[in-house]
Amino acid sequence: MASYRFNLVKRVPQFSSSLYRIARRCCSIYTTPVDTNEPTFDKILIANRGEIACRVMQTCKRMGIKTVAIFSEADRHALHAQMADEAMYVGPAPSNQSYLVMDRIMDIIQKTGAQAVHPGYGFLSENKEFAKKLADEGVAFIGPPSGAIQAMGDKIESKLLAKDAKVNVIPGFDGVVKDADEAVQIANDIGYPVMIKASAGGGGKGMRIAWNDQEARDGFRLSSQEAASSFGDDRLLIEKFIDNPRHIEMQVLADSHGNALYLNERECSIQRRNQKVVEEAPSIFLDPDTRRAMGEQAVALARAVDYTSAGTVEFLVDSQKNFYFLEMNTRLQVEHPITECITGVDIVQQMIRVAKGHELTIKQSDIPIRGWAVECRVYAEDPYKSFGLPSIGWLSRYQEPTHLPKVRCDSGIQEGSEISMYYDPMISKLVTYGDNREEALQNMCRALDNYVIRGVTHNIPLLQEIIAHPRFVSGDINTKFLYEEYPDGFQGRQLSDTEQKEVAAMAACIYLRDQVRAGAFKNGNRMPLQPVNPAAWDITAIVQGQEMPATVTENKENFTVTIDGQTLTVNNDWSIAAAVLDATINGQQNTFQCISRKGDEIKLQYKGTVFKVEVLPKKATDYSHLMPEKPKVEASGEVRSPMAGSLVSISVQPGQDVAIGQEVCVIEAMKMQNSLTADRSGKVKAVHFETGTNVSEDDLILELE
Repeated sequence: MASYRFNLVKRVPQFSSSLYRIARRCCSIYTTPVDTNEPTFDKILIANRGEIACRVMQTCKRMGIKTVAIFSEADRHALHAQMADEAMYVGPAPSNQSYLVMDRIMDIIQKTGAQAVHPGYGFLSENKEFAKKLADEGVAFIGPPSGAIQAMGDKIESKLLAKDAKVNVIPGFDGVVKDADEAVQIANDIGYPVMIKASAGGGGKGMRIAWNDQEARDGFRLSSQEAASSFGDDRLLIEKFIDNPRHIEMQVLADSHGNALYLNERECSIQRRNQKVVEEAPSIFLDPDTRRAMGEQAVALARAVDYTSAGTVEFLVDSQKNFYFLEMNTRLQVEHPITECITGVDIVQQMIRVAKGHELTIKQSDIPIRGWAVECRVYAEDPYKSFGLPSIGWLSRYQEPTHLPKVRCDSGIQEGSEISMYYDPMISKLVTYGDNREEALQNMCRALDNYVIRGVTHNIPLLQEIIAHPRFVSGDINTKFLYEEYPDGFQGRQLSDTEQKEVAAMAACIYLRDQVRAGAFKNGNRMPLQPVNPAAWDITAIVQGQEMPATVTENKENFTVTIDGQTLTVNNDWSIAAAVLDATINGQQNTFQCISRKGDEIKLQYKGTVFKVEVLPKKATDYSHLMPEKPKVEASGEVRSPMAGSLVSISVQPGQDVAIGQEVCVIEAMKMQNSLTADRSGKVKAVHFETGTNVSEDDLILELE
């Protein structure tokens, strides 16, 4: 075994006390009490990182259990390592050298005396070998037994078991697909479209939809590579792809005493690249009879494999409310907080209790649907690139909207944290809840407006548009929602005439305040030769390429901005240095974020999208019309990396002729493989990188003559 060092880090008291205040605020949703007289573990190791590690620690703190964190080199100063009672170094940044190395984790368990391990999700959470190693050492695995993990983790075996348990299944091929030729043959036998997906794992990795033979071949190749990279298992299966389905899942809980129940459903249909983006509980689509039928089938499947702990049975549901078993995730789900919000059940607490051998204290009749909850997965991603390609960097400013009522934010980062290329780009899970769906969605819009993230590109523009989209609000959704509503890709919010004037007015007010501040003398004890501030400012605000001449004045209470004969009154009791600007425009509340001010250019975030507004004095505007336009540079023929990642393969070489749309290379980022193609036909002039090297966003990989 390669040598490595243990590095013990004690919790920082003053830091963690702030964190646990947040934890206590989250605890207010729970109705399952902690029995201080009930035997439990003294110390639990969390074999994970980031927000899920912090989430598990919060419940451990609530139950009076000490925690051990593990951290890689990249996570040496991470929040989860600081929040734990103890933290141990586990290896270099790549997960296959740290968080996936079972022997190192086993050594840390022995060194720290941890009695149990919570795996979170991802990494080793569904690894039957890890669960067995723990059992052999007498350490409790806070999850299902290895037999259930094996049965449900293998999609081929799980489908056969589901059939035997009388669970509805999707038509498909029940064996392992050997190669691309067999994939094409099976796909033709089933009938296009088909879903090609990894037998092991989940999370949208190793999944492709094929509509023809060529896509079946490409899908087999990319899915097998992705599956091998993510799960160490490249086996694939093929099944019928149900067009326009909803993705609805059932949360189940089971103990070792024969008790099993379901905690109702979660609607997870808003997805991109088979990964969930927005979830809600309950589903607006299900009626009580369908909910009961799905829940009972989910419980039947759990019983069939002697399942214990928390698990999730996922279904595809068609427009007629016919539902089909998709897979079972034998772990805690990312989206579990929305179930906690509507049921009051602390799922992590129940997992710990079950792992200790206790019986569930709740029955099916105890499970309510208490209001509505919505979760947005906030990612460090560029939503303008394929609905979200990873972004890396440092959080120069970070402020969660947890000061707002009925808002929960599960995160594992803080201001100054790094979003690394080595791990999933999730920043947080933003959850809002209310007495009904309308209130939960309104709270989410408000929370997204108040969420401050600087230093990395994030997907809040897309999230805000989804939450406010009329089709989403009406509940008319399916797994193709994003691709149907944005067929040409996400372009950001399209401003109405009124909104455009509001953005222009706010930018004009910020510009005026900035100019007044810049021209003020400290203590005001010098006599200016002329009035410092004019009574009225004549400016032009350029929003989305449209020039909007305006006149701005200010009195003690507000600004008055006149644009195209329309007067907008803006309150002035805000500071341009504030991260969030709450502005009242003509009596209506609006929330802005001033992202930057550089000369005449102001970047304003409004309803999620950042708008670049140029504010110029009238004379400057007149002069700008006399300036020649800068010619656009034609960049065709260059293949640049759309994200930071690792170059898995390069399929062309200098001098080779390529056709438009031909694959030239594959980049892996956050365990997802992305195929890059030529944007025109031509001959390869140069290749600037080698296979296996890391590339940054916008790096020039190759160019055509």
